[in-house]
Amino acid sequence: MQPVPERISVQTNVLNANQQTALANRELFADRGLLVMNLMSAPGAGKTTLLEATIKALQGHFRLAVIEGDLQTDLDAQRIQALGVRAHQITTGTVCHLDARMVARALDSFPVDDLDLLIIENVGNLICPASFDLGESLRVVVCSVAEGPEKPKKYPVMFNKANVVLINKIDLADASGVDVKELAANVREVSPKAAIFELSSRTGQGMAAWTQWLQQAVEMRALAATVSV
Repeated sequence: MQPVPERISVQTNVLNANQQTALANRELFADRGLLVMNLMSAPGAGKTTLLEATIKALQGHFRLAVIEGDLQTDLDAQRIQALGVRAHQITTGTVCHLDARMVARALDSFPVDDLDLLIIENVGNLICPASFDLGESLRVVVCSVAEGPEKPKKYPVMFNKANVVLINKIDLADASGVDVKELAANVREVSPKAAIFELSSRTGQGMAAWTQWLQQAVEMRALAATVSV
């Protein structure tokens, strides 16, 4: 009788290995009182432009740096560096997401001891990044109104795991024929606990509410680390 071949779930093994590294990353970040944001979106949602606007609002208040994830090029890292902010590029090649080991390797040459805020801009993708914990303390998803109001329902895992959802490009709502309130309601349906901000990184509308919220989160993270010492 032929032995029954054993099936091994490759996906489970990969995620388990990733989780172990993510836990080590999270411990390192917590020891330093460092808020780490995993910034995710579909391609073209305006993630990097929003990041630039966020940096401009927080510069002078906090010490911050960025890790950029892209399939190819370091164009986004160059944009961040042009603002006078340290940036490290991770080029993934054919891999459609960042994982915890990529971040851990980046930290070998990208020290975070002197930071208050580390922003990791993930590869533009609403599927794979949702499954890979990087050790972050804050998951932020950017959703452009131009993507349509049904996007949260089509990609519920990404939105359900978000701490914050930024509805971007609200200045294009009329041109896109999208009801921003309908989009926000769909976000709320799949992610009841997420904080939602409606904004335009291009015009600045709504940005103050978002950056003030983030500033408080950074301060609370630092305070928590001080209390735990």
